[in-house]
Amino acid sequence: MIYALKFGASLLLPPGIFILIMFGVAGWLWRKNERKPALAIVTVNLLFYLLSTWWIAGMMIGSLEDKYSRPDNLEGDCIIMLGGGAMAGTPALVGNGTLSCGAESRLALAAQLYHQKPLPIIVSGGQVYSDSGNEAQIAKREFSFLGIPEKDVIIEDKSLNTRQNAIYTAQIMQEKGFKKPILVTSAFHMERSVLNFQKEGIEPIPFPTDFRTNQPRNFHLNKLEPSPSALESSTLFFREKLRSFVTRYIE
Repeated sequence: MIYALKFGASLLLPPGIFILIMFGVAGWLWRKNERKPALAIVTVNLLFYLLSTWWIAGMMIGSLEDKYSRPDNLEGDCIIMLGGGAMAGTPALVGNGTLSCGAESRLALAAQLYHQKPLPIIVSGGQVYSDSGNEAQIAKREFSFLGIPEKDVIIEDKSLNTRQNAIYTAQIMQEKGFKKPILVTSAFHMERSVLNFQKEGIEPIPFPTDFRTNQPRNFHLNKLEPSPSALESSTLFFREKLRSFVTRYIE
């Protein structure tokens, strides 16, 4: 009963309500003998619906997350944490500015890795927008609360995207003499991140975090309900694939 109520509620909220409306429009056109427009709307709407379900979105974003598994040992000489968004002005325990949920997951893993093996941490990420926070600066403050000495946190706070993350971090690695970094970023973002570092002549050790899908992935009927988060993950999959293509063949 609980799952049936959840499924029903999903049809009354975006994107479910829009899907129902468009099916209704298609039915109205069909009754008016406008068969081709009706079929076109049904086809597009069905595709939109499928991309809005965790059944499809989970398989797509999962294919990115399955690309790399975590290594059994930490045979690196530094840890690189890529920024994943930050908010300016939001209240923190001390000062202002907080990391996004994805970036917090990356920070937590980087801190755990440090406490297992105290390696220097390079935090890469600047202030992307005028009203967003400086990712590296905020992360450095958070690391201090997690018991990581300031001397072991190196910040790179100029980069605005993954390409610049790799370029500016590679420069720091060269200055410091680092050769084999452990790369921490979201699992869906790892493939593109590794590709960018490889373009700088660096072979990182991927250590993914911030997973969006379960392992293993089991099917259940509620994975067929339209969901904003599923649609976001579908969009994220296509964005990552497009940007990986640009990185590989254009940049």
